[in-house]
Amino acid sequence: MKKKLSDLRLDYQKGILERSHLANDPITHFSTWFDQALSDEAVDEANGMVLSTVGTDQKPSSRVVLLKGISDQGFIFYTNYLSRKGGELQENPNAALNFWWCAQQRQVRIEGHVEKIAAEQSDAYFLSRPRGSQLGAIASPQSQPIPDRAYLIERLQQIENEMMGKTTLKRPEHWGGYQLIPDLVEFWQGGSSRLHDRFRYVRSGGDWIIERLAP
Repeated sequence: MKKKLSDLRLDYQKGILERSHLANDPITHFSTWFDQALSDEAVDEANGMVLSTVGTDQKPSSRVVLLKGISDQGFIFYTNYLSRKGGELQENPNAALNFWWCAQQRQVRIEGHVEKIAAEQSDAYFLSRPRGSQLGAIASPQSQPIPDRAYLIERLQQIENEMMGKTTLKRPEHWGGYQLIPDLVEFWQGGSSRLHDRFRYVRSGGDWIIERLAP
C-alpha cells in the first residue's frame, strides 16, 4: 500500500446546502439533485445506488443496483425476484438506498418499505430493454451457485436458440420491478473542515418534517 489509510482525506468545497434550498417534499428535491448529477459529465452512472436489505437472519446485505424510475411515491428498480435481495425483500420489505455522487460531493440516504410494482409496468420496462438484457434476465439463475462461467454461456445460448424467431420476448414471472416508498430521506452536502450540511426528511402522517442534522 503506497499511502497510509489514515492519511487519506479530502476537504470538501463544492457547495453548501441551506434550508431555503430544499423543496417541501424529498422526492422533488431528489429529482433536482438527480437531474444535476445526470447533466454533470464528471458523474458516472448517476442512477447507481446501493440497496441494503435484511432477511429473517437479521444479517444486512448490500449491492449496487440501478434506479430506473421515480414516481410521486418513490424509487423504482428491477431485479430477479428469486435473487438474494428478492428473497430478503419477501421476508422483510424494509430496505435502504444510498446514492453517492463523488464529483458533486453529495450523498442521499433513503429508508422505507418496498412493494412490487404492477405487472403491466414491469412488462413495459422489460420490453424496452435490449434483447441481450432480456435474454440474460431469462437465462440467469441470479444468486444461485453455478459450476463455472461456461454453464452460464451455454444456458444463455440455449435460451437464445429457444427464442429464435420470436420478435417479442415475454417477461419471465421471476423478474420485475420494486418501488421503495420512503419514510426517511437525508441529503448530505460535503463541507469544508468536515462541517457538512445534512438535512433529514421524516414522514409524519401525510406530511414531511425537515430537520438539520449535525455532521
